[in-house]
Amino acid sequence: MTDTKLGRLRFRDSAVQFLYDRYVGTDAARMSEYEQEALKATIARGIHELRTRARLTQKGLARRLGTTVSVVCQLEDGDYEGPSVFMLKRVTQALDRRLNPVP
Repeated sequence: MTDTKLGRLRFRDSAVQFLYDRYVGTDAARMSEYEQEALKATIARGIHELRTRARLTQKGLARRLGTTVSVVCQLEDGDYEGPSVFMLKRVTQALDRRLNPVP
């Protein structure tokens, strides 16, 4: 997906583009909400990817974090409100990675 001059996102898939145009369109509030949800989903996928690359189960990561499997499950769930920066730092340290800010 790429930004256009109009501030709208462009998608390769025409069905996704149709849905975005219909439900988000050029409404600034909806665009902001979409971006927030997309960021949360990206973070959740990233945590899952890092954990699986480290060959850890959710239980294994929970042990390293000193928390429960339920918390790890929430971290990997795109519908979760989003982890705090503190928790993201803990996760990256537990997986021997660095936290890089999104540009």
